[in-house]
Amino acid sequence: MRELRIRMLVGVFVVAGVLSWAGARLWNSIGTLPSVPLAAPIVLAAIAAILLATALSLRARLKAQRERRPEAKGVDPLMAARAVVFGQSSALVAALVAGMYGGTGVFLLESLDIPARRDQAVYAGFSVLAGVAVIAAALFLERVCRLPEDDDDSTGAASAA
Repeated sequence: MRELRIRMLVGVFVVAGVLSWAGARLWNSIGTLPSVPLAAPIVLAAIAAILLATALSLRARLKAQRERRPEAKGVDPLMAARAVVFGQSSALVAALVAGMYGGTGVFLLESLDIPARRDQAVYAGFSVLAGVAVIAAALFLERVCRLPEDDDDSTGAASAA
């Protein structure tokens, strides 16, 4: 399984933001811009909390397992792999959604004097922050579930050369 690349997540965020900004400009010139839902930052924050709770739980279980505590509950490798896949997919979707709301929020910055648009810009800003929290929690979860490096292979290859 390949690790998430921050460069790829930033690329998804930027491309989605630019397309969303252009789409918001176009949509606003044709008619009314769709609103940013209040639930968007709430849902993203809930996903970030779930990812963080999963990472902290797995980290504690893996630490207890490494310390060979008798009450240690083992970690099923398939469960850890599923958690990592959930985190990676959540990070990709969060980068896309945060970019989308970020582009819309940048467009809405032009009309902050209108109270409804100001509220939408605030919701978009909180959505971007919650999306960044999802990405951070997913990267933390991926780091927790990373297998330790095998030092024997690296020293053996260096001594053979």
